[in-house]
Amino acid sequence: MNRLTLTLLFLAVLALLVLLMWWGYRNKARRQAKVLPPFPDVPAALLAAVRDGSAVTLLPPSTGVYASTVTAKSWQDRVAIGDLGFRAEATAYLVADGLLLDRVGAGAVWIPAGAVREARTEAGIAGKVMGGDGLLVVRWAVDEHEFDTGFRADDKDDYDRWVPALRALRPAPTDPAAPTDTPVLAPAPTPEVRHGE
Repeated sequence: MNRLTLTLLFLAVLALLVLLMWWGYRNKARRQAKVLPPFPDVPAALLAAVRDGSAVTLLPPSTGVYASTVTAKSWQDRVAIGDLGFRAEATAYLVADGLLLDRVGAGAVWIPAGAVREARTEAGIAGKVMGGDGLLVVRWAVDEHEFDTGFRADDKDDYDRWVPALRALRPAPTDPAAPTDTPVLAPAPTPEVRHGE
């Protein structure tokens, strides 16, 4: 075989591999769409406000890279629905109503405050492995399904503020053993019975 034939053969194999990867990713998105719930819509007014600088944020915005969103069962189980699986530069905004990740070249990701379950740092998530505490990971829920969304901030010192601030968004836990507002009355004393009177 001459060099041109080998080059064309290599390009054909490469194109086939890319096609197979795209096919598998599309099939995964179709399977997930059947079992996963719809994701929250981004509030249009909030998106416009953060972009024009008029939004009231709980922390200064943090620039970085949106890594991916995965199902909570595995840090490698990337969500492929829509463009959630696409890595992109992003700016994170924390507001009283939740977390907004405004991505460049992809749709914004919205995590309502009531959906937040946990926040932590991790070494990696599908699509991005940093080592150490390189990523901010937010666990959140839609219906009974839980997800982890990873964000790599340009300034890792941001995590010291973002982790507790995100945790503060979590709904207060309900404790069935906690006292209620209804007073509990003590049982009435049993009258003493004296025999022979």
